[in-house]
Amino acid sequence: EVQLVESGGGLVQAGGSLRLSCAASGFTFEDYAIGWFRQAPGKEREGVSCISSRFGTPIYADSVKGRFTISRDNAKNTGYLQMNSLKPEDTAVYYCAQAGGTIATPVMDYEYDYWGQGTQVTVSS
Repeated sequence: EVQLVESGGGLVQAGGSLRLSCAASGFTFEDYAIGWFRQAPGKEREGVSCISSRFGTPIYADSVKGRFTISRDNAKNTGYLQMNSLKPEDTAVYYCAQAGGTIATPVMDYEYDYWGQGTQVTVSS
């Protein structure tokens, strides 16, 4: 069974940093793109970043460019999201997801087949 487990969330002051991890199992991790999404209370889920399986090509939402870095370690079946210079508007539940198709850098949530349970990130001002 495919399983994705996020970790690394928590409470941090504005300007601080967190590193999220996504431990994957049940599939050939290196064959699929991995994405990060977030959802704040009362708002729709939005894409944050994704990384391709073939070349590790990253894509970022405009709101996080220059602050967040996505990466993956295929040998460890783990994806990462390094978040720096955090802002209160970054507060949300963050989810990692596995893409189901062959698109190198899928950016829409419907392009993903499997999702983790999420990890809470709270940024105080």
